[in-house]
Amino acid sequence: MPDQRPPDAREMGIYFTLAQVGFEMVVPLIAGLIVDYYAGTGPWLAVAGIILGFVGGIAHIVVLSRQQEIRQREQKRQEGKPP
Repeated sequence: MPDQRPPDAREMGIYFTLAQVGFEMVVPLIAGLIVDYYAGTGPWLAVAGIILGFVGGIAHIVVLSRQQEIRQREQKRQEGKPP
């Protein structure tokens, strides 16, 4: 089923998704910094937050790109074009 939303709505969806990925990458760092400050654990939880945020963000980007590829293949198949 083709996407019936207007181009502006699709574009806004892309922007919201990218913002979500950005938050997923930054929030663990901020949480690590806050816990480090109050627990006095040094930079270790902040470093763990950086790693966790990076891995989570990259994983989300990979999932999104795979979904987009599947959508494009399905659209080409419906149009009768070879993949």
